[in-house]
Amino acid sequence: MSKKMTALEKMRNAKPPHIVRELPEKLHGWLPAQPRHGGTMVISSPAEIDHFMRQVPDGALTTAADIAAALARRHKTDIACPLTTGIFINIAAAAASELRAAGEVNVTPFWRTLKKDGSLNEKYPGGTEAQAQMLRAEGHTVIQKGKRWLVQDFEARRVTL
Repeated sequence: MSKKMTALEKMRNAKPPHIVRELPEKLHGWLPAQPRHGGTMVISSPAEIDHFMRQVPDGALTTAADIAAALARRHKTDIACPLTTGIFINIAAAAASELRAAGEVNVTPFWRTLKKDGSLNEKYPGGTEAQAQMLRAEGHTVIQKGKRWLVQDFEARRVTL
């Protein structure tokens, strides 16, 4: 049986980003507007997403949707794959956690990347509780709405990537 790869290994061994030139019709619902021809989509990489996550300064925030939009602009496509973007955000977060556990202090500030509605990501290392603690340490107010945890007024601190 093979050993399970760590998040750092997944980051290092990932395929480079590639472009899907003609989206299948069943995926046209992902497109924000009427597609040019069949629509184009970038499937990024954990390392590229990690790069964008590192651009968010202390006290600022971004969302998974903001990262996807930045990827689409960079690669001149209609969209970035929302599924792989979410998966790769979680890989970058797990890799940062692994580095931190090994004593590294300059890690990707994954806690600054929220879901598109400003809610915390329960899949991050330590769950929403750990993310909330890190955000509060940077001056953000984290509130609970029903079962979700959100950064209050997150829009005011969003950065453009």
